[in-house]
Amino acid sequence: MNPVDGNPLRTRQDFERAVTQLVEPLVPHFSSGKARVRPTATGAHFPDGSAELEGFARPLWGLVPLGVHSEYDRWPLFRTGLVNGTDPSHEEYWGSADDYSQKLVEMAAIGVGLELTPEHLWDPLSDGERERLVTWLNQINEAELHDCNWLFFRVMVNMGLRSVGARHDWECTQATLDRLETFYRGGGWYTDGPEEGQSPTDYYIPWAMHLYGLLYATIAGDEDPERAARFRMRAEEFATQHIDWFDEYGRALPYGRSLTYRFAQAAFWGGLAFADLDPLPWGVIRGLWARNVRWWLNQPIFTDGGLLSVGYRYPTLKPSESYNSPNSPYWAMKAFLPLALDRDHPFWQADEEPLPDRPETTVQPEAKKVICRSDEHLFALSLAQDSVHGREKYTKFAYSTAFGFSVAGRMPGPGQAAHDSALALSLDGDQYKIPASLAATAIDGTTLTSRWEPWDGVSVETWLVPALPWHARVHRLQANRTIYSEEGGFALDRSGDDDRTQFTHETASGTALARYPNGLSGITDGFSDRTPVVVAEEPNTNLNHSRTVVPTLRATHDAGEHWFASAVMATPNSEAAWEQAPTFEPTDDTVTVRTHDGERLYECGPSDV
Repeated sequence: MNPVDGNPLRTRQDFERAVTQLVEPLVPHFSSGKARVRPTATGAHFPDGSAELEGFARPLWGLVPLGVHSEYDRWPLFRTGLVNGTDPSHEEYWGSADDYSQKLVEMAAIGVGLELTPEHLWDPLSDGERERLVTWLNQINEAELHDCNWLFFRVMVNMGLRSVGARHDWECTQATLDRLETFYRGGGWYTDGPEEGQSPTDYYIPWAMHLYGLLYATIAGDEDPERAARFRMRAEEFATQHIDWFDEYGRALPYGRSLTYRFAQAAFWGGLAFADLDPLPWGVIRGLWARNVRWWLNQPIFTDGGLLSVGYRYPTLKPSESYNSPNSPYWAMKAFLPLALDRDHPFWQADEEPLPDRPETTVQPEAKKVICRSDEHLFALSLAQDSVHGREKYTKFAYSTAFGFSVAGRMPGPGQAAHDSALALSLDGDQYKIPASLAATAIDGTTLTSRWEPWDGVSVETWLVPALPWHARVHRLQANRTIYSEEGGFALDRSGDDDRTQFTHETASGTALARYPNGLSGITDGFSDRTPVVVAEEPNTNLNHSRTVVPTLRATHDAGEHWFASAVMATPNSEAAWEQAPTFEPTDDTVTVRTHDGERLYECGPSDV
């Protein structure tokens, strides 16, 4: 059941109504004391109590902005929960927040609530209730936090406490902000933690590092103008690049972890508006924001009871992280921050404007990507980044708004380890692996180059070359033993395969090609010496579609040096470009990539990385 069904999501009033429509299905799942929410029986790595606190706190990211200017009749419910959850004598007390506790995360929404809507979450409380709330929140100043975006939660809590004149630690807040600023890498880009750690560049940059920085700059900027100016300047610079992660429909590139937060992808654009920043025209900013929220709320992301599910474009646990509880998806409510603005703000007065014309290719070295835009297909060629949150989320060759990506299934063997947009290698032809990290990377123009060393005595150099609407991949494998390989193209939605006349698989002449009602995906071998197959992936492993196929090339490589290459293309609705594949011209120690009509694109050689 879609709780926003029938809501056109065009006007401010529509988006205000969407907040209440999204929260209302949670209400029957509140505990008797209103401090805990448990909508389903699935769990996360942290205790159930923390997950139940998530269900209470995360809706506040939308309700607090709503409450700045609009009425909401369930504030008494949330006040009751806030009072009981922070009362050690109550059976629903949220408990102590130890080092690295998930409870520390959920404090941030309450802190922002104290700042923006004290009339709902502070003023009505008695002196004793206020003191218990302040004591519970101040635990964040004593606890250890993960050295990443988590540090901003301390900032958000102390801002809220300070705004109501309650006990807080502003010296600790400033030291925390100093640490957060060390994660800045220039050009508008942060990493989510120290560069020497596993701190990839992903959506935690826009929806955490920048968003929280803009909240701070707007709320506390008069007292800390230099830092606020830096946060603002960085966000403006980032905006002119982050726009390239969005397509004309409002879809954003699925990449990295925490994608179950879904329309939190729009939060950065809302944060710009909240901070009164317009590095792009207001109509463009509103269009980016509204299209993303609207696209998401028209997807099958809800349970039968109208709750936000764990998953991405549909409910599935397989791509989730260990910290995804049933309530985690409500982090998406951060997208509704613009509701805190006055109704006459330029953001709300502007008409939505379409996505401006964007370049076919955009190099973003800080994100280790080349963004490619062609024929209604937005995808990013990508260099692998280190992360503990799943190889497939950070190490594929390409990430696409239309085709998503897949995570590994449960079964070993060829085709079972999510080889879409990846080169997978095996020592035994059964257990395959894709990169966890890379030994070296380089960017030359629009070509991405990397070296992967999966085992002692085995290395792979790879070149990724845009050739829109295609892209080319060239690999140089050096191995001291036999290696089995699988290389996949984009995963394609196989809906419609109950009618054999609606789809085709072609596996001949070094080409694997799949056609289904929702598009085409293919991969062709540059030297025609690998075996083409179309692999049916394990269901529910792809982010965008529950059932997919992957055109794949397979080979067995004896010990020694081997060059192999592939041209890859997928499209939702056009086959005309299929006949325009790039070509490959090998010599003894190089491979030259050319367009289908012979124009030189790149010469791949072993000295590049």
